[in-house]
Parts: sequence; structure tokens; C-alpha cells
Amino acid sequence: MLLDKFQAMTEFQQELAERKIKPFGAVTEQLLSPTEGIVGGHQVILAGTNNYLGLAYHPHCIAAAQAAAERWGTGTTGSRLANGSFIEHELLERELADFHGVDHAICFTTGYSATMGMCSTLAGPGDTILLDADSHASIYAGVRLSSADIIRFKHSNPDDLAKRLRRLGKRAGNALIVVEGIYSMLGDTAPLREIAEVKRQYGGYLLVDEAHSLGVLGDTGRGAAEAAGIEDSVDFTAGTFSKSLGGTGGYCVSRHAQLESIRYCIGAYIFTASATPSTVASTREALKILRTEPRRRSLLWEHARHLYHSLEAMGLTLGPAVSPVVAVQLEDRDQAIQCWNALMESGVYVNLVIPPASPSTNFLLRCSVSAAHSRAQIDSIISAYSNLLRSGLISARQVA
Repeated sequence: MLLDKFQAMTEFQQELAERKIKPFGAVTEQLLSPTEGIVGGHQVILAGTNNYLGLAYHPHCIAAAQAAAERWGTGTTGSRLANGSFIEHELLERELADFHGVDHAICFTTGYSATMGMCSTLAGPGDTILLDADSHASIYAGVRLSSADIIRFKHSNPDDLAKRLRRLGKRAGNALIVVEGIYSMLGDTAPLREIAEVKRQYGGYLLVDEAHSLGVLGDTGRGAAEAAGIEDSVDFTAGTFSKSLGGTGGYCVSRHAQLESIRYCIGAYIFTASATPSTVASTREALKILRTEPRRRSLLWEHARHLYHSLEAMGLTLGPAVSPVVAVQLEDRDQAIQCWNALMESGVYVNLVIPPASPSTNFLLRCSVSAAHSRAQIDSIISAYSNLLRSGLISARQVA
């Protein structure tokens, strides 16, 4: 039967309903501040929102969105190819290109469509794409649509990338290499300096998805490539507005003039309604704040280091390095669900991540730190995890 493949998920959802637990699609009934809300009837610290710079609730971004809606209306009612662009779309593209120090930019309606659209279009039949094995679902969706030959290399392993490029011979010079800046589940950063050296040696084109590293890494917040000092080696930079910029949408920038022609070949751009005026306006305002308030980035990292090292000192198994994404790894699904629920009841909302969304067979309690968190709120998150240990919900075998 066509629908039989969904039976396991149906049973899992029924199990959660019977236990009156809703870790997936939890409903936020009210926002109290950038970092607090009412979720599932609980007043909680929001520790799973990816609001890295705290701009999703910034009064300047809200005011810009309101003014744009009054001026332009609530939606564009069509794609930019068919209906044309609002001047606001073009201004945002110019500002993104300027921010990244290149000449060309494309804005998409979602971050998913940005990476999916670029990966599905840049390479085609007869071409080769090499992607990190832990790439985001949007990247996998794109490369499958491309009809190119797909080669996965071991996660953050430049030597394995080099080996696979070497096997391609002359084809390596025309290959597309796809990596991320910060990987969203465990918060690890790609070894971009080494990957750029592999590209220099064997050729190819490099696309870096900076979705979780925009505003987080680099002296000016451009991302992991800036932090690694290899921006000149990056051919295409993709990103999203839904993390550090607190909105919805995505983009790609490039120094290659062909990006302006590629725009008219991307199905995810051609056949999707363009971003609403309010979203574009709030994103433009958020980009200004990102560029002019570096203290937000510094504060974000202060909170990230404090949370990571505190949980590490408890003996919890975390991701490989300090990052604004701090994920506690557990081996048992039922235990992970119980821990997630206990955190909610103690006033902390985190993300529960289960395979295959997690990069291994482990289950994750994933925090995303915000510059808008207070030190006291970070301490409350730490205390909630400490209570999990004291209550025995996390046992010795889940501890490093």
C-alpha cells in the first residue's frame, strides 16, 4: 500500500500523544521576550530557536517590517521572474553582495530553497558533485535533483575529499564541492582552510553553506570562510535569513558574473513566490545591525563557551568543539524523550533530534545559544541539565 511506509511514524506519534509529550512541532502560544515564551503551556527559556544574535524580536526589525507591509502590502503574489522584483529585493541583494565583498547575489524565499536550488542547478548530467556526508537535507535534495554524479566524502575529512578528487582525474577541475560552515546538529566547524588547499591542488568549484555561521564566525560575521581566511577560494556562498538575521529566506552570493544568468535557470527561484516585503525589510535592518554591532557576536560566544564548558565539566557527551550549537548526545530514544520533557517542565525548551536527522545513531538534546540570553538564563539552562544528572535520567553510560 502506498501509505504503509508511514506506519512507523504514525505509531511513534501515537506513542508521544499517549504520553502527552510534543517534542516535534511544539506550539509557542506566546512570546514574552527574545529568549522567553509560553511553549506547550510551559513558561520556558527559549534555548532551541537559532536566534543567534537575538534579532528575531528586535524593535528596529519589527518596525521595518511593519512599515514595509504598510507601503507594499502583505505579499508579492508571484515569482520575481513572472511578476518582476520590488526594489526592496534588489536593494537587499546589493547589500548582501557588498557585505560579502562580491558583485553578485540572489535572494530566495527560504534558506532551504537557496541551497537546494543552487545545488540542483550548478551541476548537471555529466558533472560531479562532492558533498560532505553530514550535509543538510536541503543539499542532499538539491544534488539528487541535479542528475550529476554524486560522491560523498567523510565528514570534515579533507584527506578523503582529496582521495576522491584524485580518482576523478581531469574531471576534478569541473567538480562542485559542497560543505557547510557550522554543521547544525553538533555545532562543529568545517576545516575550510584544508578544504581550500585540496581545491587549489585538484581544482573544482567550492560552495559553502554559511547558514549557521553567518553572523557567528569571522571578524565581520561573514562566516566560516572569513574566519578561515579562504574567502577567495569560495566560488559560491549560500546562507539563510532565518538564523542570525531573525527572518525567513535565503541567498547565494558569488564573484562569478554567471550568477546573474544562473538566476534564470533555478527552478526554486523561478517557480516560487518572492519574499514578502516585510520579510525583506526586516532582513535588511538585521543585516545593518549585524554589521554595526559586533558586540552581539562577542556576547554570543561568551554564552556559548560558558554553556559548553559547564556541561562538559558535568561529563556530558557534547559536540566536538565550542559553538553556539551545544548538543548533548544520548544513546537511548526513550531516555532522550524523558530528558526533553524534564527540561520543558523545568522551564527550558531545547530541540530533540532523532536519527536520521542527527548525524549518527545518537539522540540529541540540542541547544542554540543567543546573544539575547542573559548570563542568568544560561545558568538556568546549566542547572536544568544538572538536575537531569541528579535525578538519574542521564545514567553513567551516557556520560563520557
